[in-house]
Amino acid sequence: VQLQASGGGLVQAGGSLRLSCAAAGRSFSNYNMGWFRQAPGKEREFVAAIRWSGGSAYYADSVKGRFTISRDNAKNTVYLQMNSLKPEDAAVYYCAASRWSMSANVGTYDYWGQGTQVTVSS
Repeated sequence: VQLQASGGGLVQAGGSLRLSCAAAGRSFSNYNMGWFRQAPGKEREFVAAIRWSGGSAYYADSVKGRFTISRDNAKNTVYLQMNSLKPEDAAVYYCAASRWSMSANVGTYDYWGQGTQVTVSS
């Protein structure tokens, strides 16, 4: 699976962005998908994950109630809608695919996109 993340940019605190991750290759609908982020000098951290069917999702506590993960299997795309952005949300955001797991553990994901930069000004 090849993943291409897009949609990052510069936004003021309190604003919104929608990230997209387009998949190519093996059947996208077989994979659970996750979003992670990494700020400079910090480890990559879990943001959100969604089951292959779209039937369930879960979030890091830091983004719960502000971010929404969704997917469109017909378009081979997963989204991350980010609202009420804070300066601490600034990071490079990565999408990832896992055939068997839907977890917050970086090591359980099989494929990664290249990342898209999100910058939040205060």
